[in-house]
Amino acid sequence: MKKFLWTSGLILVLVLGIFFWWKFYFVFGEGVKAGSLNYFVKKGVIFKTWEGRMVQEGFQSPTSGALQSNEFRFSVVDPEVAAVLERNSGKHLELRYQEFNGILPWRGTSEFVVTEVINIQESAGSDGSTLPVDR
Repeated sequence: MKKFLWTSGLILVLVLGIFFWWKFYFVFGEGVKAGSLNYFVKKGVIFKTWEGRMVQEGFQSPTSGALQSNEFRFSVVDPEVAAVLERNSGKHLELRYQEFNGILPWRGTSEFVVTEVINIQESAGSDGSTLPVDR
């Protein structure tokens, strides 16, 4: 009986560990999003995290006849990436991100975590052109 309890306990801990890793540390998807950085702030009560919003070009309509702005909400863990984003509010950015299955309080309030700023450009002018900006 004692051996059965030890084996069952070990299997339970192993299954819970695998589930925790899959839920919070497994990178579900990776990608790139582009748009204008609208909001970027460091906030939190216990864990101070960087949170941001980027408005993407175009409109997305979840139902016919309705228009909705296409907004990308994200978190940032790396202080160097956060410093670049703080200096470039309102500019057109291309961001590389990772998507997780769940959120952790010390990683931010979004399942999308930005890992790199790929490109920065001034916002589009009246003729639609953009100018590259030095980081």
